[in-house]
Amino acid sequence: MSVQLHHIDFEDFFMYGTRSLGASFGAEVVDFQLSGTPLEADITAIRELWAEHKLLLFRNQSFDEAALVGFSRQFGDLEIHVREEYLSREHPEILYVSNIERDGRRIGILSDSEVGWHYDQIYLPKPAVGSLLMADTLPPEGGNTEFADMCAAWEALPEATREKLDGCLANQSYEAFNQAYSVPTNNKQKARSPDIHHPIVRTHPVTQRKALYLCPGMTTEIVGWDREESAEMLAFLFDWTTKPEFVYSHAWRPGDALMWDNACTMHRRDPFDPAHARLMKRTTILPPAELAVPF
Repeated sequence: MSVQLHHIDFEDFFMYGTRSLGASFGAEVVDFQLSGTPLEADITAIRELWAEHKLLLFRNQSFDEAALVGFSRQFGDLEIHVREEYLSREHPEILYVSNIERDGRRIGILSDSEVGWHYDQIYLPKPAVGSLLMADTLPPEGGNTEFADMCAAWEALPEATREKLDGCLANQSYEAFNQAYSVPTNNKQKARSPDIHHPIVRTHPVTQRKALYLCPGMTTEIVGWDREESAEMLAFLFDWTTKPEFVYSHAWRPGDALMWDNACTMHRRDPFDPAHARLMKRTTILPPAELAVPF
């Protein structure tokens, strides 16, 4: 079952303006406060804007964790991340992404160095459809986040390559990502996140557009292909999907909140000076319950 996208005439009721982020995708929703009590019509409009633009920016946000969770829940159930040591104690739906240490341990996931291209939760049986990331504390420079439009990347591929890939499965490994960029998982976390096979071409549950569904951080092989042929195709696709025409780079400001479509964009983060604190708070939006199959 698919969730259908309905066209809305925003001017009839949506009081907030939008402006392009300057790339082929992405838009800023102007003057909208996530901490308020949005009208149902506003949420409906934002849902459609999100599907259309893939990435939405809300600037100058000032809200607490309960409000972050409350707003995110307007778009679906929220995941409790496998890395329990990096979750908010009061609101475990929030994952901390930070280099800050308290009581001798880091409170957030990942490091100060570059974090490579990845899809959030590509390793789940029903992968996430969205993520919302709030900038709490930022270094003076560095730490930009880049996003790649995987629909555009798919549509720009030669037809022969699309025909070869459509219907293929790829192996997704959270353990491979952690070994490359983070602290290795413990046995409990490994048990909750075993390697999994997903279609290498994902059909969006709302727009029905196809997108490449693979990433250098977690995709290890194309299932059933010769090892050398698989490695060659993946190397080509990893380079292809990160061409400048498919990428938007976001320079964070305090109070920024970015909501991205995790069914058709992957992302990465630039390094930053570890002498400066960085704290981001993320929620992860799961597919609608009525979707028996997420692709």
